[in-house]
Amino acid sequence: MNRGNCKTPIWGQIRPFHAGFIFRAKIIEIVLQSEFCNSLNRLFIIFFLLLSSLFSIVKAEDSTVVTSGKKQAATFAGGCFWCVQHDFDQVEGVISTTAGYTGGTKVNPTYKEVSAGGTGHLEAVQVAYDPRVVTYEELLNIYFHNIDPTRDDGQFCDLGSQYRPVIFYYNNRQKQLAEEYKQDLIDSKKVQPVLVQILPAQTFYPAEEYHQEYYQKNPIRYKYYRYSCGRDKRLRELWYN
Repeated sequence: MNRGNCKTPIWGQIRPFHAGFIFRAKIIEIVLQSEFCNSLNRLFIIFFLLLSSLFSIVKAEDSTVVTSGKKQAATFAGGCFWCVQHDFDQVEGVISTTAGYTGGTKVNPTYKEVSAGGTGHLEAVQVAYDPRVVTYEELLNIYFHNIDPTRDDGQFCDLGSQYRPVIFYYNNRQKQLAEEYKQDLIDSKKVQPVLVQILPAQTFYPAEEYHQEYYQKNPIRYKYYRYSCGRDKRLRELWYN
């Protein structure tokens, strides 16, 4: 195709750089080294520069959200996720909680599949929290005092590996804090043995909608389940005697 007196097509010079990773300085260099024979090319490159600048601003804002500490995530498995979600929902500084499944290989597992075993997944709760209000260490303390850390074959009346207690960490700091808390508990000999696992976080699959905030949607059934499962009775024996 005849391009008049333009020596090099502008897009031909720019396309090797993905917009998500391009440096504006490099674009400017390309612009300065190129010969623009018409206004269309000039308009194109101006538009590209503006788009790249906008993308950079958006990425910077995203980074600020991540590093500012306004919202962080933690994931805990401790038996029935109805109960775990209820317990964390009472904590000041917890922004939201989501009941779900994690730790296994099955993609988009269902409640029926996880509860039957064989998927490798556990019932778990993902916690979004404000670290300026509640720290990860405090969440660990709340978690341990609402589970039976002496069992790894289930929790309370729920048996099976899908109900075992696990802390899923998202970074080395969370891993370190979880390991330190666990070791301190072991050293204290308050409860023995301490069988809680500490594992790297994996893909978290939210549970079906009817499981979310179950204690609010079905308060009578939830209270009956929690009582008949002996959860609070066992917690009193472990932590408050």
